[in-house]
Amino acid sequence: MKKTPFTDLHIALGAKMHEFAGYNMPIEYSGIIDEHTTVVDAVGVFDVSHMGEFWVQGAKAFEFLQKVGSNNVATLKDGDVQYTCFINETGGIIDDYLLYRFNEEKYLMVVNASNIEKDWAWCVKQNTMGADLENASDNIAQLAIQGPKAKETLQKLTDINLSEIPYYHFTIGKFAGVENVIISNTGYTGAGGFELYFSPTEGEKIWFAIFEAGKDFGIKPIGLGARDTLRLEMGYCLYGNDIDDEHSPLQAGLGWITKLVDNKPFVGREAIEQEKANGISRKLCAFELLDKGIPRHGYEIVNENDEIIGNVTSGTMSPVLKIGIGLGYVKPEYAKVDTEIFVKVRNRNLKAKVVKTPFRK
Repeated sequence: MKKTPFTDLHIALGAKMHEFAGYNMPIEYSGIIDEHTTVVDAVGVFDVSHMGEFWVQGAKAFEFLQKVGSNNVATLKDGDVQYTCFINETGGIIDDYLLYRFNEEKYLMVVNASNIEKDWAWCVKQNTMGADLENASDNIAQLAIQGPKAKETLQKLTDINLSEIPYYHFTIGKFAGVENVIISNTGYTGAGGFELYFSPTEGEKIWFAIFEAGKDFGIKPIGLGARDTLRLEMGYCLYGNDIDDEHSPLQAGLGWITKLVDNKPFVGREAIEQEKANGISRKLCAFELLDKGIPRHGYEIVNENDEIIGNVTSGTMSPVLKIGIGLGYVKPEYAKVDTEIFVKVRNRNLKAKVVKTPFRK
């Protein structure tokens, strides 16, 4: 298994480790519920150095990005971050990713760890115009510091005014004595905070500085288990569960990042236009269980007549709400808010209702 710059620290801290996307990653330290509430109430640190990063540069960078991404790169200004996705020829989602604009000829793609090789091969295949591409995944480390005390913690370590970095924007500067750190305000927890990108050689220096700065706030390291429950409480999609090559952005509720604007002939556009004209056959919805139980990935969703209408893609017991919550694809007529549906759990049909996200307000 591959290691991040922090793997040995995770092991020394007693983390429960497991393979994820080829990396030896921490799943939990003090327990998922404790870590989850730490992020909601205070501040936690996630090692997300397993994520992939691709540089896209040169005079053809913009043309390439408009071709491979669903969103409209033309709307970006320097310092902006955009949520977007790769779409295949049949309209399925190859991966979702973040796009950082440094200037008109320099961008950074941040892709999911499990899809680095697939995404890189796709980008190389689609680069018919000759943009300058670099897979920098092994040369960039990343930490996500999340929670209501994240800003106060990190502000101790930089002269950059973190309050002036709006949501889905970034800047570059000195952090914890390290130059050229990318400081980004995106987040995958709904609790606020920042992401830091830097050289792996500076990893331990930055790690220890952050934990020293946050000790008065009860800062803790957080594993992938709590990362999953936090994102699910916000209704954020996870690739491989809620979105994949077989589901389109329209089905996943991601039409807002799929821009069918003039002068943007992106890969998969024809399939998306056809689906939009014909109507979707299934739709991702959020639901809360009204009966006691925990919905799990793969469980069937049925109607009152016990007819299968879909399946659960993500589910858990919400650490904040103390009820079962989940996401799942259903026939469109069952996806409206307040619609009553049922989740099959061990041959029992547990009553649920469709709700708006986020679950955790």
